[in-house]
Amino acid sequence: MLSWAITFLVIALIAALLGFGGVAGMAAGIAKFLAVIFVIMFIVSLLVGGFRRPVV
Repeated sequence: MLSWAITFLVIALIAALLGFGGVAGMAAGIAKFLAVIFVIMFIVSLLVGGFRRPVV
């Protein structure tokens, strides 16, 4: 998930440098959305892992 966010961020930066504003804005929006989803999933996995009881 994080690799997709980084990929779209790179696409947005390249498109912005080349002057494609619409493509850059769309790619940046997708990258931001994927980064937020990644952070949420990461926090949830930390919480779920922290509440698990160790197997003895």
